[in-house]
Amino acid sequence: MPDPILRVTGLKKQFPGVQALDGAGLDVYPGEVMGLIGENGAGKSTMIKILAGVKQPDEGIIEVKGQAVEIPDPIASQALGISVIFQELNLIPNLTVSDNIFVGRELRRSRFLIDDNQSRKLTRELLGQTGLHINPNTRVEDLPLSQRQMVEVAKALSIHSSLIIMDEPTSSLTGQEVERLFEIIKRLTGQGVAVIFVSHKLEEVFQICDRIHVLRDGKDVGTKPASQLSHDEVIKMMVGRELGSLFVKEEAEITEPILEVENISSHAGIENVSFSLRKGEILGFAGLVGAGRTEVMRAVFGVDERTAGTIRINGKEVNIRTPFDAIKHRIGLIPEDRKDQGLILEMMVRHNTTLPGLPFFFPNGILKERKEYDITRSFIEKLSIRTPSQEQEVLHLSGGNQQKVVVAKWLALEPRILILDEPTRGIDVAAKKEIHRLITELAKDGVGVIIISSEMSEVLAMSDRIVVMHEGRKKGELERGEATQEKIMEMALRTTQEELHHAGRAE
Repeated sequence: MPDPILRVTGLKKQFPGVQALDGAGLDVYPGEVMGLIGENGAGKSTMIKILAGVKQPDEGIIEVKGQAVEIPDPIASQALGISVIFQELNLIPNLTVSDNIFVGRELRRSRFLIDDNQSRKLTRELLGQTGLHINPNTRVEDLPLSQRQMVEVAKALSIHSSLIIMDEPTSSLTGQEVERLFEIIKRLTGQGVAVIFVSHKLEEVFQICDRIHVLRDGKDVGTKPASQLSHDEVIKMMVGRELGSLFVKEEAEITEPILEVENISSHAGIENVSFSLRKGEILGFAGLVGAGRTEVMRAVFGVDERTAGTIRINGKEVNIRTPFDAIKHRIGLIPEDRKDQGLILEMMVRHNTTLPGLPFFFPNGILKERKEYDITRSFIEKLSIRTPSQEQEVLHLSGGNQQKVVVAKWLALEPRILILDEPTRGIDVAAKKEIHRLITELAKDGVGVIIISSEMSEVLAMSDRIVVMHEGRKKGELERGEATQEKIMEMALRTTQEELHHAGRAE
């Protein structure tokens, strides 16, 4: 057996009030895919940041190709042949795709001149390997999240690393894009490159990984070949107990319509979308990435300007022009991108939790710290948010615990209507089950709930009714009893004669 390309032993790292890593270790061999999994807060992200040179360990030994090394910064990590694709994408939005791929490693014609033509040529080749065909001069901020993810993959490929670490790389990809990524991983491992694959999607872990290493509370639980483990065994290793069924869906009393949206359109590409939501109902929105699901909800919530259409709440037409208008009507929106749209990362957990509801909690404008503290404490307990205190900056929480804070701040508002856009993206199986339980409880309390999810199993299991979207238009609805993955995909991909006629006229 060859020597490991990476060996980590006795790794320790403490943050204020949190022992993130407590003697953790890992061996990764050339040409293998190592699955690194664990609950949110298990220490995965901390280990990755140490290997990337972003954080420094308190104790421990890191060996690369048999040599003990120190990794003081990301440049040193790359020099050792380590490339990291972070869960929170590490791209510069106002730079082009080409500039992002070669930032800090610019190709030059001379000492003072950058070779833009060569950079663009190589960018096209790298993007082609990922199956993404876009102009290298496109600004990253103009790309959807799924395409940004593939730009990160292309950037990693450009470094010619011997070890690539992928943290939740499929979280915003379509099924076809995931298959393309797995093809890239297999090609790389065939060339002797090692891959550490971090994901909460266990079906993907079993599909692509050779071995699985589990962390829990910063400690090693064990490493085994994927072929010798079952889903239930891995979950038990992660959480220390049997978890039971992932999806919790209880019947709720569904009554009169609470939200009616009629022929809504926006500059974001939404055309004449209509749907209704009833009290106690969980309404799923399905479709491929880019189908317009998120854009519909942004228009309803007042983030994007509506160009047409009406919105009625409890039968009465309302004018929602801004998110504050939506909040006044007790509508909450948990956004797809928690980092940029859901949280103020530099603010503490308590302030993030109570921010949307300040006018309701403190109508006279006087902030009462005791009440704010009690509200936050209740949701820390209810959602099992792992934080040393309410004063902890959200920036220092794990991704899954950040997501729980986003959920907490909208639940604190006691919404009548709650829109959840990818609510379980990037969180562990135990946290997913907790989110699903909360969604069911909300519906039983008469809240109207809308779920957008790229996980078809989640939409099918949790929804009473499913709206299917394609290219900014509603393609149809399916009742819970008739909905299947095949029917949803057929509906999502079907092009009507009207759309063909519309496309022909546009040409």
